[in-house]
Amino acid sequence: MVRDGILYGAGLLFLGAFAAYWADPAWGVPFWLLAAFLLYFFRDPERTVPAGDVVVSPADGKVVDVRETTLEGQRSWKISIFLSVFDVHVNRAPLAGTIRSLRYQPGRFLMAFRPEASIENEQNTVTIQGDRLTVTFKQIAGILARRIVFRKRLGDHVELGERVGLIKFGSRVDVFLPIEVPPAVVVGDRVRGGSSVIAKISF
Repeated sequence: MVRDGILYGAGLLFLGAFAAYWADPAWGVPFWLLAAFLLYFFRDPERTVPAGDVVVSPADGKVVDVRETTLEGQRSWKISIFLSVFDVHVNRAPLAGTIRSLRYQPGRFLMAFRPEASIENEQNTVTIQGDRLTVTFKQIAGILARRIVFRKRLGDHVELGERVGLIKFGSRVDVFLPIEVPPAVVVGDRVRGGSSVIAKISF
């Protein structure tokens, strides 16, 4: 369980108990239901990280776009993952390596599944340099997501599948791979952060 969920859930449970005690038990029900949802939303299950030379999904969700693109002048593959409010929102490192770049960009809060959200929405861009390749991923806010959390710092080393942050409520994560590392997923696939292989390193 993410600490935020415990704090929010406890607060709502207290408000529900307060309303039920001073007014009527029925008044506490909406607070208790919302508390139950937040505790569910902020769940943080353990994941089995695969072995081998692979790139894993940094987030749970549905693959909504796979395409060739350009990132900072370099041809790349982009994999876009949409997280609904029912998905786990803890983000994990797609690659073992060192964080070489962190860049936060304020922006809009468009629906996260829309392609333009990758450019226009509030986002945090992270670049991890591994032993054999460099991978970039973006934490992108959605219409409900109003806070992006990233718990690592520039220069930190991360392990494959390690927890690195979260995006609160519906959101999107884009992953950028070198053009010589083709994606192992297609549009429509469901992926799990830290355990689903989205690319295999074959060089």
